[in-house]
Amino acid sequence: MAFPLLTVTAAVPAVGAIATAAVPAGRRTAAKWLALGFSLATLVFAGLDAARFTPGGARYQLTESHAWIADFGVRYQLGVDGIAVVLVLLAAVLVPFVMLAGWHDADVLDGHAPSRNWRPTQGFFALILLVEAMVVISFEATDVFLFYIFFEAMLVPMYFLIGGFGDRAGPKGEGEQAKQRSYAAVKFLLYNLAGGLIMLAAVIGLYAVTAHQLGGHGTFSLPQILQARASGQLRLSSTAERWIFLGFFFAFAVKAPLWPLHTWLPNAMGEATAPVAVLLTAVVDKVGTFAMLRYCLQLFPEASKWAAPVILVLSVIGIIYGALLAVGQRDIKRLIAYASISHFGFIILGIFAMTSQGQGGAALYMVNHGVSTAAWLLVAGFLITRRGSRLIADFGGVQKVAPLLAGTFLVGGLATLSLPGLAPFVSEFLVLVGTFSRYPAAGVIATLAIVLAALYVLVLYQRTMTGPVKAGNEGIRDLRARELVVVAPLIALLIFLGVYPKPVTDMINPAVKDTLSDVHRTDPAPQTNASLTAAAKESAK
Repeated sequence: MAFPLLTVTAAVPAVGAIATAAVPAGRRTAAKWLALGFSLATLVFAGLDAARFTPGGARYQLTESHAWIADFGVRYQLGVDGIAVVLVLLAAVLVPFVMLAGWHDADVLDGHAPSRNWRPTQGFFALILLVEAMVVISFEATDVFLFYIFFEAMLVPMYFLIGGFGDRAGPKGEGEQAKQRSYAAVKFLLYNLAGGLIMLAAVIGLYAVTAHQLGGHGTFSLPQILQARASGQLRLSSTAERWIFLGFFFAFAVKAPLWPLHTWLPNAMGEATAPVAVLLTAVVDKVGTFAMLRYCLQLFPEASKWAAPVILVLSVIGIIYGALLAVGQRDIKRLIAYASISHFGFIILGIFAMTSQGQGGAALYMVNHGVSTAAWLLVAGFLITRRGSRLIADFGGVQKVAPLLAGTFLVGGLATLSLPGLAPFVSEFLVLVGTFSRYPAAGVIATLAIVLAALYVLVLYQRTMTGPVKAGNEGIRDLRARELVVVAPLIALLIFLGVYPKPVTDMINPAVKDTLSDVHRTDPAPQTNASLTAAAKESAK
């Protein structure tokens, strides 16, 4: 029996969460180091996953399959393709930086703990590890029901991280801030639960169809369903396929989030601490866009093509809408939240353009957006913690008192606007090229967001970092050693992937090719002068 590497990769942070939560109340520092150690161990196993994965080999590798709920066709079944393995690695890379950035975020709560049984620091780090475990197994699952369980379960620890450990920097009193944190957490939970319940109905519908057509018990096994569809054993009517597709897509569009299902994200990111906001938008939300590729397109190819024009319109609206609202924000974290909504629009645009450049760019964008958002948002969090305010108007002249902080903030912002030489440029370029080759109008309109991104990033930098030092900013300290350990590797990764993205693209491109084969799509033929002339003559007849 092969070593269950995927199970261990997900189990390590889960065990770490239990161990961290069990640390005695007075051992806060020990709990932090224990949690960090488990996150680094997870990174080691995620690296082994990537090292043992063979690009261009079998579609799903490192597979595990065991009977679980046999009466209902549910299996504990894991496997990774190239996209899943790089996203597992992304989550494993980012979580240690999230922990280091939030090293003291729960300490203030320990001082006001009503009893020794309430251990905020242990709880904070345990919840982060629990989210990581659930995200990792969501990327690894190849059983639809197993995926659904963890897709929904990760909402619970995120709810507590937003509502119980939220941001306390702001002009409002603690009572009003507590209400805002509670509102944001409940809104996050309700939106995502609603999407999950609709998906559950679709999951049941898929099971009923497989049980009817395959004989005996139905199945939730993704490889088995794909094989049955390819062989003609399983045929979904157009109506059934479209309804089940919509159930899956709605849940993933909420999680992603896609306009107009996005409204929970600015509240959640605004009220969460910066490290928790990174965990949410750079790690958890990637499950939604990943699931569109793995489940929507592969299980429901005809419905995906049927819905693609509408989804592309929603994506383009989200791209422009998010960028426009980012321009007008007064709160730093809400600005970054709306910028992320615009970026998720790009990812979904690339997925449903259904070209190799578009989907390859979208998969790469998931990685690059995670790294760039982490770098920019964590530096913003350091700045907000020092000043005790999220309002842009309270800053000014920071580069004179904290040049390293200002410089890293600028690099993170430039990555967000997709400056050539930094990682997001490559993925955004691929998405736009892939979209333009099949949907020129969508590609042209989406390009306008690049101008808007330059506007909101550079204006934010100008208002917060340049000019005379505004009153109240004189005491802002520059980045300390722990904070440099957080920021420097992320910036190095942005530069490396911006100059040499080949290691990632080599992993994801075979998976993109398989997905395009599932939906029976090929790249549009280039429009040469001869083909344009022939088309003109044909239309003139």
